[in-house]
Amino acid sequence: YIKDHMLLIIFNNGVRKTVDLQNELEKGVFRPLKDKEYFQKFHISANTVEWENGADFAPEYLYSLPSVVL
Repeated sequence: YIKDHMLLIIFNNGVRKTVDLQNELEKGVFRPLKDKEYFQKFHISANTVEWENGADFAPEYLYSLPSVVL
């Protein structure tokens, strides 16, 4: 976790990306993640970023996102 809705992801191939997921939280199961405290309660399951409500982002999708420059 970096801040707000940003995560630092380190992929199996060594690539490091800071991704901002704020724009991905508008619909369905992702809406609760708009709450920053809830967003921070993610875990990694089978190489996927996941939350207890079932929301998840596949590593392939995260890899396709542009890296945010801080």
